[in-house]
Amino acid sequence: MSIIDTDRRAQDGDPGSPDVVPQDDPVLDDPAWSALTGAHAHLAEGGDLARRYPADVSPFAAVRTWDDPGVWDAVVDLVGYGAEFPAPPDSVQLPPGWERREPFSGVQLVETDRLHGRPDDEAVVLGAADVPEMLDLVARAQPGPFLPRTYLLGRYVGIRRDGRLVAMAGERLSPAGWTEISAVATDERYRGQGLASRLVLDVVHHVHERGARAMMHASAGNTSAIRLYESLGFRLRRRLTFGTVRTPESRGATPVSG
Repeated sequence: MSIIDTDRRAQDGDPGSPDVVPQDDPVLDDPAWSALTGAHAHLAEGGDLARRYPADVSPFAAVRTWDDPGVWDAVVDLVGYGAEFPAPPDSVQLPPGWERREPFSGVQLVETDRLHGRPDDEAVVLGAADVPEMLDLVARAQPGPFLPRTYLLGRYVGIRRDGRLVAMAGERLSPAGWTEISAVATDERYRGQGLASRLVLDVVHHVHERGARAMMHASAGNTSAIRLYESLGFRLRRRLTFGTVRTPESRGATPVSG
C-alpha cells in the first residue's frame, strides 16, 4: 500500500459543516513515523532514519526526514533493491535509479465535537483465532490492506450472524495522541443495516476511553464511505496523495554513503 506523498490542507472555504475540530496536530502530517517510533516501536523494523512494519503486519513505512542525505541508503538497507517504499513529497528530488510509481488521491479525516462513540453489545473482540475469517471478509469487501498479523496493531471488533463474521472494524496507526480507525468492512449481503457505523462508534468509544482522538484515511474516490464517516462526526483535515517509489535495481544505481 502507498503512503502519504504530498498533501493539501483543508481550507476554511472547503465544503463541510462548521464543526469544532480539535486543535490541529502536526503529528498527523506523518502518522506512520509517529506510530513506528512510539506506540508501535516494538513492531518496527529499521533504525533512526527509516522504519517499517513487518511484511505480515502492515505495508506502512516512513522516514524521519527526507532532508538527511543518509535517508536513501537507510531505505535501501531496510527494503532492499528493486523494492517499493512510501514516496517522498513531489518537491523532493529522487536520486538516480529511483522511480516514482503511479499515485492515487486520498483524504485524512479527524474527529469533531459531533463524534460520540458508544459501545456495541453485539461487537466481539477479534484476535488470532479469527484471522482467517477477517482475511476472507477483507478480500470480499476490499476496505484496504489487512494482513495475517494486522490485528496486532490494535483492537479489532466484529459482528457475527449465524456464527459468521459479517462486519468488522479496528485500529491501525497510533500516532501520538491519536488512533486511526481502519479495516471497516461489511459483507455485501448485510450492508444497509448500519453495522459499519455501529462498529466504528464502538472503536471510537474505546479510543476515547484511552484518552486518544480518532482519525481515518480513505481513498478520495470512496465517496460513500467518506459521507458515512462525516455523518458520524469526522471532518476532512487534508487531501493527500498516496504513492510509492521503487528503489534502484542494483547498488551501482543508488548513492551509497558508506
